Amino acid sequence: QVQLVESGGGLVQAGGSLRLSCAASGRTFSSYPMGWFRQAPGKEREFVAAVNLSAGSTFYADSVKGRFTISRDNAKNTVYLQMNSLKPEDTAVYYCVADPDGDYSKGSDWGFWGQGTQVTVSS
Repeated sequence: QVQLVESGGGLVQAGGSLRLSCAASGRTFSSYPMGWFRQAPGKEREFVAAVNLSAGSTFYADSVKGRFTISRDNAKNTVYLQMNSLKPEDTAVYYCVADPDGDYSKGSDWGFWGQGTQVTVSS
């Protein structure tokens, strides 16, 4: 089992930045990839970013590429999502995910989910 706790969400103006953190506990942190999804009101959840075991490879949705950066610190059992140049359309609940079994971009393929943290970007 893996427990995930997100933090760092909040209200920010368009063009601003936020950094989300996700602390993991349970199984050895370095043994599974990590990622982030988001879900806006009235919309389906969507893949945001993922990072592999060693942080040697990262993956991003086209909508955030160049603005968001995912990273992990295996010594701290934490994954981060640095979000820059935020837009109102980035407003959503952001979920930390762990241990995928297949396609990183498919929510159903991730084994563990956090409770989510709200990010609101005002125009």
